[in-house]
Amino acid sequence: MITGVDAVTFGVTDLAEARAYLADWGLAETPGPKDKLLFSTRDGSEVVVRHNDDPALPSAMQAGPTLRMVVWGVDDETTIPAIAARLGEEARWEDGLLLATDPNGLTHGFRPTRRVAVEADAQDVNGPGVHRRVDQRSPVYERAVPISIGHVVLFVDNLEKTLDFFLKTLGFVVSDSYPGHAAFLRASTPGPHHSAFVLQRPGKPGLNHVAFTVSNIHEVFGGGLAMSAKGWESDLGPGRHPISSAYFWYFKSPFGGSLEYYADDDWCTENWVAGEFERTPNNFTEWAIAGGIDGKTRRQSRAA
Repeated sequence: MITGVDAVTFGVTDLAEARAYLADWGLAETPGPKDKLLFSTRDGSEVVVRHNDDPALPSAMQAGPTLRMVVWGVDDETTIPAIAARLGEEARWEDGLLLATDPNGLTHGFRPTRRVAVEADAQDVNGPGVHRRVDQRSPVYERAVPISIGHVVLFVDNLEKTLDFFLKTLGFVVSDSYPGHAAFLRASTPGPHHSAFVLQRPGKPGLNHVAFTVSNIHEVFGGGLAMSAKGWESDLGPGRHPISSAYFWYFKSPFGGSLEYYADDDWCTENWVAGEFERTPNNFTEWAIAGGIDGKTRRQSRAA
């Protein structure tokens, strides 16, 4: 079984900017060669960054900085040969890693997961007649320290071919969808609402964003305020998705797409009933703050 995202690799135009961004994002850097950056989350999910023109990078699905590879972790050694068999001639091996290219030109790798279990700092919520947090204040986070890479969101050239790759070849399941437009795909059941979200954009495949899980809504706010205070620009948020239920905050990044903090997404078992929704702004966000919240004034930053 595929357990989720184990690593992502980006190609960028400015390694120094990428290093500063990921450090501010709350990831831990592992020192290494000057031509490569390696950062990790609390559970060991990895972010690898190289310069755009580095020949060690897989081919790009779009021009400029972008996602070059997603590595999926598996929980059992037998899963990788099974995926290779379904891939057939599309499968290839490099440095012990099973690789394949999806219909949009993005490279996917597969390895036994290196992530370790990390327990979130979940927060109890009080209400009239329900007192789960007693004699204790809710936390205030000065910054975020992401637990894991939760999901990747991709623009795809051909939705039907992409779904064949994820569903038939990799064994993902549809959690919810915008029929004919997009689908939320989860790697494991039981598991989080989605590990990948694919949106059709004919002729223009590419990266939309990569999302990082944090403990709770307070850490979403704390992380976003800290990023804003350091001068990084909000893309959208904070806000809440009605599909997946997650609280979010997106920031523009040097990686060709946004990075997202999120928390409190749905957990799906075999009893989850997949819904079909119209692709509308209201189904994307229950609410969201355009331009974000300024990290110094703590008031809304007005989008230009």
